[in-house]
Amino acid sequence: MQNNSKSGRRKFLRNTLTLAAGSTLITPSLFGAPSILKHYNKPNSKFNGVQIGVITYSFRSMEDQSAEATLQYILDCGVNAIELIGDPAETFAGRPENKLDRTVFFGLMKKKRSGSITDDEAKELAEIQTEQSAYKKQVTKWRKTADMKKFEKFRKMYNDAGVDIYAFKPRDTFGKKNSDADIEWGMKTAKVLGASHVTVEHPSNDATTLRLGKFAKKHGIYVAYHGHEQQTPTLWDTALEQSNYNALNLDLGHFVAAGNSAPLDIIKNKHEHIKSMHLKDRQTPANGKGNLVWGNGDTPLAGALQLMRDNKYNFPGTVELEYDVPAGSNAIAEVQKCISFCEKALK
Repeated sequence: MQNNSKSGRRKFLRNTLTLAAGSTLITPSLFGAPSILKHYNKPNSKFNGVQIGVITYSFRSMEDQSAEATLQYILDCGVNAIELIGDPAETFAGRPENKLDRTVFFGLMKKKRSGSITDDEAKELAEIQTEQSAYKKQVTKWRKTADMKKFEKFRKMYNDAGVDIYAFKPRDTFGKKNSDADIEWGMKTAKVLGASHVTVEHPSNDATTLRLGKFAKKHGIYVAYHGHEQQTPTLWDTALEQSNYNALNLDLGHFVAAGNSAPLDIIKNKHEHIKSMHLKDRQTPANGKGNLVWGNGDTPLAGALQLMRDNKYNFPGTVELEYDVPAGSNAIAEVQKCISFCEKALK
């Protein structure tokens, strides 16, 4: 029953997306109508020259993680450009099913980070991670023969609905222990999807950034390193010196939580190397480092957006929903609030 229910939802979503893409608007009565009708009701989250996007990780709490459902979430938020986590595209292309219980896994990881995990929970998490390690090997094997035409179809579905993919972040692809084949696959797939850059956690390892920079140059695509609380104004300097294809995926909220003063300065000083910037509202260490509803933390989000607008910086700001979704709400409603925050800041 559960599989049939999901199949029915996906069929409904496909029909809905056909409408969103405007393809069913071309009825006999519309032949010869202005071409602008083809773009009827397309999403638009570019405000006063600043492109606002969303990372699809923001919708991780939604039940249906299919390509079609994810696209509908994006359209419901009025967003026209995204950073794509690999899962929706890879499952669309036939990746082996992952039996991971996402709710349990993310809950345990959150407890581990906060130091509140019990011994039994730690054991459960270790078992899950062992299972995921075996699954990763399956995925690596699948990727070697994955049909790129399916990724082309994925891109077309999203582009036809008015959504561009500016960044691609496949899981477990660009790490220190990944093979050359993994890295090649990730960068080739990103280009097929239309991305200008891939994103990956900063490895804090000079040999890895040198290696990735060489692959990025070979494939003509940037690799933008994402930072958490290890971010400093000089974190990316070595990588930037190693390759013109190494870049920043700055996270302004984590930068603030790391205790860096004058967070807008890194945008001013590194803007030429920033390919995209994650947006969230975190507190300073003195205030507890919380991840809060936008406008309640210490991150100068409005100031950063206005800096991008006034200086005509051309990298996108990426909404990353990481604060706890309030009771009675869901990820779509919260991302909508974040988009609205950006629009108001950019008026």
